[in-house]
Amino acid sequence: MLARVLSAALSGVAAVLVRVEVDVVAGLPQYATVGLPDSAVRESRQRVRSAIMNAGFAYPNDRITVNLSPADLRKEGASFDLPIALGILAATGSIRHDGLGRFAVVGELALDGQIQPVRGALAVGLACRRRGIATLLVPPDNAAEAAAVDGVRVLAAATLRDAVALLNGAAPAAGPPPPAEIERIPDVGDFTDVRGQAHAKRALEIAAGGGHNVLLVGPPGAGKTMLARRLRAILPPLERDEVIEVSTIWSVAGLLPPGGGLVRARPFRAPHHTISVSGLIGGGSPPHPGEITLAHRGVLFLDELPEFQQHVLESLRQPLEDGCVSIARATGVGDFPARVQLVAAANPCRRGCPALERCLCTPGERARYLGRLSRPLLDRIDLHVELPALGPDDFAGGPPGDDVATVRRRVAAARERQRARLAGTGVTVNAAMGVRLARRLCAPPPEAERLLAAAMTRLGLSARGRDRVLKLALTIADLAGSDTLRPEHCAEAIQYRGLDRAWRG
Repeated sequence: MLARVLSAALSGVAAVLVRVEVDVVAGLPQYATVGLPDSAVRESRQRVRSAIMNAGFAYPNDRITVNLSPADLRKEGASFDLPIALGILAATGSIRHDGLGRFAVVGELALDGQIQPVRGALAVGLACRRRGIATLLVPPDNAAEAAAVDGVRVLAAATLRDAVALLNGAAPAAGPPPPAEIERIPDVGDFTDVRGQAHAKRALEIAAGGGHNVLLVGPPGAGKTMLARRLRAILPPLERDEVIEVSTIWSVAGLLPPGGGLVRARPFRAPHHTISVSGLIGGGSPPHPGEITLAHRGVLFLDELPEFQQHVLESLRQPLEDGCVSIARATGVGDFPARVQLVAAANPCRRGCPALERCLCTPGERARYLGRLSRPLLDRIDLHVELPALGPDDFAGGPPGDDVATVRRRVAAARERQRARLAGTGVTVNAAMGVRLARRLCAPPPEAERLLAAAMTRLGLSARGRDRVLKLALTIADLAGSDTLRPEHCAEAIQYRGLDRAWRG
C-alpha cells in the first residue's frame, strides 16, 4: 500500500516542502530510500524500525521503498525520521487513511520512540504558510518557535505513539505555548564606562543612526572593544519581520535552545581572527551560513582586523556591498542574507605600542601593518575613527558624556526620519541605499560639492567612497534634525575618512 506524508528539507535559510512517499508491498524484506538522501537520512532505517517496534506497533516484514520528492533536491539530517515512520504506519493501516490530510511533519526519532528536536522548524512553518499547509506537527522542543508563524496551526507530539493517536483522533490536539523571548536587549554596559574618546562615541552614534560600518584604530587599552560592544545597546529594537528573519537563521543554524522561542535582541557576533572564509562567509556542501549571516540585522565585530588572513577579509567585500551571500556548490546553491553592521578594531602598529611617541615600530612598519587592509575594503567602511591613548586627565572625573539611553533616543529619532524618507524603497537606513537612490536623495549644495571634489583629489576617494561620504553626511543631518544636506554635514563626514589619507600617502 502507498502512503504520502509532507515534510520539509532545508535549503540555505529557507525550507522546501518534500513529499515522503512510502510504498509497502509483499516480497522479500528490503528497505530502500531514494531521492538524493544523505547518510543521516539513509541511516533512518534503523531508527525508524526500532522506534516503531518499541512504540508497540508492528513493523512490516515486506519490501519498503521510501521516495523523497522532489528527487533533485538534496535531503539531509534526521528530520525525516518521523514522517517516514508515520508513512510506514499509514501504509500498514495503523493510521487512518484521512489521518494525515494536509499535515506537514518533521522530527527525529530516538530508538524508544521519543521525538527529538530538529533544526529549522521556524523555516518549515514559513514554508507551510507559503504553500497553504494549515497544520504542522513538530517535536515539543520546536513548538514554541514554529508557533511564531501566523496562519499555521502547530501541534506537538512527544512520542511516536502520541503522534499516531493525534492523527487518528484518539487524543486531543493541544496547541503549543506562545513563543518566548530568548534574549532581551542585553546589559552590555554604558557609554559612560568609557573614559574620554568623545570623538569615537560621536562616530558610533552616527554609525548606529544610519547603519554604517566603522573601523576603530587605536593603541591597546584605548577603549575600542568596550565601545564596539556597546554599539548594540544604542541600536533600535528589531521589528516583527526582522525578529522572524533573524530567528529563522538561528533556527536553521541550530542555535535556538530546546524549547526556546524568538531572538529579539540584535545579534552580536565576534569571531576570532583565525576564522576561515567558510566560517565567516559560509560554505560547505551543502552550504551552511557563516558568521556574517548569523549577525544578520545585527553587529559583526572583527577585533584585530589586520590579523585576519588577507583572503578572508577580501571575501567580505561583496556581502558588505550587497547584503547577501550566494554560495554555489555541486549539490546546490545557498542564498544567505548578510545585512550586517561591521564594526572593526585595529592597533596602529604590529607591536601594539601604547602611544605613537613611544612606538618601537618604524613608519614603514606601521604603514605595512595597516596596509594589510586593501583600498576596496576600506571603501566599504564609512567611518575610520582614530582613538588616542588615554592619559591621567581622562580619569580625573571629567564629564563622562551622554549615557546609552540618551544616545539611543537620538538614534531612534534619526532612524524615524530615514524610515519616512525611504518609505516604499525597500530599505530603511541610509547605509543600505543604492547608488541611484543615494544620488537622488543626497544631492549636496554647491559649497558641499566643492568640499567633496577637494576630498576626492586630496584623499583619492573613489566614486564608491564619495557616495558613502554623502550617505554618511545625510545621517549626520538626520541626527541634527535637518531636512537639508549642509556643507558642515559633508565636512564632518569627510573627516571620518582618515585611512584614505594614510593609504594614499
